[in-house]
Amino acid sequence: MERAQRHRRADHPARPGHRRHLPVGPLPPGHHRPGRGDARDPVGRPVHPRRRLGERLNEHVVGQGFGSVRERHERLREALDIINLLWQGGYRSYEGKYLQLDDARVFDLPETLPTIAVAAGGKAAATLAATHGTGLFATEPRADLVETFTREGGAGPKYAEMPVAWAPTEAEAITEAHRTTRWAVTGWKVMAELPNPVNFEAASATVTEDDVRGFLTAGPDPEPYVAKVREYTGAGYDHVVLMNTGPDPDGFLDFFAKELRGRLTR
Repeated sequence: MERAQRHRRADHPARPGHRRHLPVGPLPPGHHRPGRGDARDPVGRPVHPRRRLGERLNEHVVGQGFGSVRERHERLREALDIINLLWQGGYRSYEGKYLQLDDARVFDLPETLPTIAVAAGGKAAATLAATHGTGLFATEPRADLVETFTREGGAGPKYAEMPVAWAPTEAEAITEAHRTTRWAVTGWKVMAELPNPVNFEAASATVTEDDVRGFLTAGPDPEPYVAKVREYTGAGYDHVVLMNTGPDPDGFLDFFAKELRGRLTR
């Protein structure tokens, strides 16, 4: 855990002047009000917000409940309405069923607005990404989400998360992923409804290392990683985010730089 929390090593610096497009973590629409400031990177540049329907884990603690999927879609739609309204410039007000805005303004709008990548696990959310967002974010190589996003008028970037676990051996990678991330095997329909860590522990109690092995790409061989990325790009995603849960993040960065990057950009 200590190594995972360390800053980027000196031999993996961010190159001066190199522009990165960073999707930021999901912001549930219920209690983080969209009118309270804009998203920026550590040096003040706008980054790409990613929004989804939230999880009971972080929503229930404020005592306002965790609504149905339909209600959460409505809240997300209103949040996106407010963001898009503010990004038109000037003073704006909004009266929704769940969210309100009174005479608010963003004073430092950038010349180029950030992409709002809306996370989608189904066709309704993919439609919302097309009609109210400017990008799509998924966690599976599902072509149907891309097709829905495109059919409904979406024209922005299409991000996808790909779970991986790097270690010098596949066995080490799987053991660590099972220790720290086995709950992910249960899927979003389960994870979104769990209120506390003890519930995640209980829900994943029967998950085995073989289950984890079937869920993610693991080990030191670059070819399975390349094949899995191709599965995502074949489904229509043009930005693939490798989410490493292995025991050595620095080793994974070396592996990506030396073994993977060249294969993925050929």
